Amino acid sequence: MNEDNQITSNDSKVSNLKSIFFNSKKLIISIITFILLLIFSYFFYIDYKKDMKAKISDKYNLAIINYSTQKSKSSVSELKNIINLKDPTYSPLALYFLLDNNLIERKEEINKYFDVLINKTKLEKEILNLIIFKKGLYNSYNTSEDELLQIFYPLINSDNLWKSHSLYIIAEYYFSNSEMKKSKEFFEKIVKLKDSNPQIKLEAQKRLQRDFSE
Repeated sequence: MNEDNQITSNDSKVSNLKSIFFNSKKLIISIITFILLLIFSYFFYIDYKKDMKAKISDKYNLAIINYSTQKSKSSVSELKNIINLKDPTYSPLALYFLLDNNLIERKEEINKYFDVLINKTKLEKEILNLIIFKKGLYNSYNTSEDELLQIFYPLINSDNLWKSHSLYIIAEYYFSNSEMKKSKEFFEKIVKLKDSNPQIKLEAQKRLQRDFSE
């Protein structure tokens, strides 16, 4: 009787081991399948992004060529579409081309495209800062003090390549509006700034000596 019980116990252990092995095998196969799917999806996504990049590049180059040879209005429309594609390379280039050739007249529309790049496009930090600076420079001739400071806020409140340039634009803005105290304050910030652009710093020093010396 004890032998029968022992045999039954052994059979039960073997059965349990088989069950554990079978379940583990299914789990391992599932994990491997999942990993393979992830790898496949990753490479598919990379190929897709490369294909999309190539298509956007072709669209951009064709739009530039067509405009240069035919002054085509459709090229202008295509460049606006490229901005809205939010590509980190060709969307900024499309906006630069439109601005450099004065192909957009309405300030509201230009600022809308600036905001697409600044708020909705994944850009490298310094490219983003450059676009913020360009937006501030564009608006500095016809905007309110609050709007200008809001645009330049990310640049004048952090360490970046465009900080001293931004401070200079704001100083000039106040100077042109005869707000001499505020203008002097921003020129002095440039001079005191540790990493000011050397040329910008020199120009700020000249302005302080020429226009604010007592």
